[in-house]
Amino acid sequence: MMPTLGLDRASLSNLLTTLTERGRSLLGLSNGARAMSQAELIGLSETLLSRRGEATGVALANTLLAGYSAATEADQLAFLNALADLFGPDMEELNTALAAVRDKGTSPDAVSKLLKAAEPRRQELIRRLNLAPGGTASLVRMREALLAHIKDHPALKHVDNDFVHLFASWFNRGFLVLQRIDWTTPANILEKIIRYEQVHAISNWDDLRSRLAPSDRRCYGFFHPQLVDEPLIFVEVALTRDSPAAIAPLLDLTRAPIAASDATTAVFYSISNTQKGLGGISFGNFLIKQVVEDIKRELPNVQTFVTLSPVPGFAAWLKRERASENSPLLDAPTRAVLAALDTPDWADDAETAEQVKSALLPLASYYFIEAKGSRGHPLDPVARFHLGNGAQLERLNFLGDRSEKGMQQSHGLMVNYLYALDKIETNHEAYAEKGQVASSSAVRKILPVRALTETSASA
Repeated sequence: MMPTLGLDRASLSNLLTTLTERGRSLLGLSNGARAMSQAELIGLSETLLSRRGEATGVALANTLLAGYSAATEADQLAFLNALADLFGPDMEELNTALAAVRDKGTSPDAVSKLLKAAEPRRQELIRRLNLAPGGTASLVRMREALLAHIKDHPALKHVDNDFVHLFASWFNRGFLVLQRIDWTTPANILEKIIRYEQVHAISNWDDLRSRLAPSDRRCYGFFHPQLVDEPLIFVEVALTRDSPAAIAPLLDLTRAPIAASDATTAVFYSISNTQKGLGGISFGNFLIKQVVEDIKRELPNVQTFVTLSPVPGFAAWLKRERASENSPLLDAPTRAVLAALDTPDWADDAETAEQVKSALLPLASYYFIEAKGSRGHPLDPVARFHLGNGAQLERLNFLGDRSEKGMQQSHGLMVNYLYALDKIETNHEAYAEKGQVASSSAVRKILPVRALTETSASA
């Protein structure tokens, strides 16, 4: 039996450093990082693609990434555009491969050569840059910069496609490590949890402690071996006796925790992606399923898994409907009631709030079940995420989030998505294949009949 070679993180880092130093010595490169112009970055990229030695390749990759990081924003953008313009497929090699396919038909050898020739050179460049110490983190930041410019520079979409293609492999589930994050987790990671929280802001360390330390709270994150101290995504979980209808009691610093053994419900109340450069690379579906399995093992008494989710697109959608004179959803009495939404503190008046509730919830039901985007999926991004994972829209919670953010984005509306373990696959397939929204009878029965009748008549 061959001996096993084990390398810990420090040993691997030392090895890469040694390779980098040897490569620098061979190439005559300086140790210090300096800003590079677009021409230097392009030239160094061509050199990196032309070299075959591992030591020189690591050194070149490290120097190029350091030069790019120190470059001006204008030179960085010019380099990204050069990746689109100058580092596509080798056209001579591609034309030769195409001619071979035309001559020889779809022989495996000819097709294999065609596929190789069709690959943009920038994909191999990105792979080689990833060899540098810290290369993965640098490339994630590079894509973050690229995404910031893509709207004004459409050609960068081709570069982004290559990043997504490679990242989807480098960050697949097999490389991700699920870790529980608690009050004993190193402070540098806890600081990032505060910084990266996107759904319900963490105001201070006491707030963070209340979400991590009590017996009825859990937090889990996915980590990658090349981004050891950076959670890629994390989810906060409350262990409760029932499905909550509002977020404030869950976040209340003065609440009395319950014993984990007394809980019957796990509530996913916040899921945050942390790396903008990994946008579009899905981790959340794996995270929720893994966390469900972990909680089931730890706490067999927990049988119900739900979310308490924001509805970030609802207020904007309703504003558009109210602005449309021909909206089939809104008759004159409903418009009159909804006018209260334009007044400050409308939710503080019990009578007004009750009137708004009677008008708002049927519209919310329509928003989730019937309102669809161009691809036939729900308009709300959070709904698309959970429904795509096989959850069911279980309950609409009026004024579930009275925070300033909650009132602005959804007029306080929150929802529960239910992860019924015996229905997840069926719900997912129905959503993926037919765009069907799994929803409870309680949500469906309040759909506005007038709108559905007029929509059916005009179809």
